[in-house]
Amino acid sequence: MPTSKDVARLAGVSQSTVSYVMSGRRPISEETRKRVEDAMAQLAFQPNAGARALASRRSQVIGLAIPFVPDLHMGSIMEFISVIAATARQSDYDILLITDDEGPEGLERVVGQQLVDGLIIMQVAGDDARVPVIRKLPVPSVLIGVPEHRSGLECIDADFELAGTMCVEELARLGHENVILVDWQDTVVTRHVNYVKRFHRGVDKAAAAAGTKVIRTPGRVTIAGMEKAITKALKENTGIPAFIAPEGANQDLLVEALTNLGLVLGKDVSVVVNCPDRLAERQRIPLTTIWMEPDEVSRRAVRMIVRDLTDPQSRPHEDLELIKPVLKRRKSTIRPRAQR
Repeated sequence: MPTSKDVARLAGVSQSTVSYVMSGRRPISEETRKRVEDAMAQLAFQPNAGARALASRRSQVIGLAIPFVPDLHMGSIMEFISVIAATARQSDYDILLITDDEGPEGLERVVGQQLVDGLIIMQVAGDDARVPVIRKLPVPSVLIGVPEHRSGLECIDADFELAGTMCVEELARLGHENVILVDWQDTVVTRHVNYVKRFHRGVDKAAAAAGTKVIRTPGRVTIAGMEKAITKALKENTGIPAFIAPEGANQDLLVEALTNLGLVLGKDVSVVVNCPDRLAERQRIPLTTIWMEPDEVSRRAVRMIVRDLTDPQSRPHEDLELIKPVLKRRKSTIRPRAQR
């Protein structure tokens, strides 16, 4: 296999210059950098990760911390993981997955052993036990989610409060006086993740402004459980019912349960769910969606941590970035009264 000495010989530079190009520890002219990079490409040279880490004191690895809890919707989580990994590779970083088996101590371990240069933290609870540890660690961290006390932290997330507002405003525009909110699974709600609270706040504010009544029903993990919850909620409903299902795990359950109860989406009932276009358009009746842009959230989170690692001087003391959700109308919601 080609070595850095071979790269240096082909590029006409010293072996130490090749090392500096790879590590970024010293400024190198653009002309020299290009000669070295062209030589590396010509030789199909792959730097030894261990040697590069010793030379640069960097692992070129970003830790991705995810607590895998019961009933966590893995399809939604994989949306984040795949984009985070791909975006990190574009900046020459790999991803180390850190599960919740060790709790906050796991973060201390991977940082203490210099396995990661920085951290991305997912599924952030309001009083997340990882936050006090993150504040003390000597590496930068970016949180996907917003804890209750976020001073001194860099956070990014979808704007869940705006999403709740957009859902209720859309259904009120369609003439619905009551809205049934199919909540997240109990295991998510009891973790007090901040996005649930923010979505509820947006729903409640918009409902108060529009004079809409909100009926909440717990998320269920079985068709029978969902049918029972829907039947109970419908008894409190007047007029044409409307449902909001912000958790991906509930989308299929809700649609199947409504169908089993003899309700036709877009005719007898309006439904707004949180899912990607490809799934919404694959349904027998295409679903109106409120999409939280997980791909964009993931890309921006990686760019934030890479910025902190490559240019520490520009790292903000704290930051909060909220990505605007997208509402797309399809056939699962009724037409406005004026269009009937």
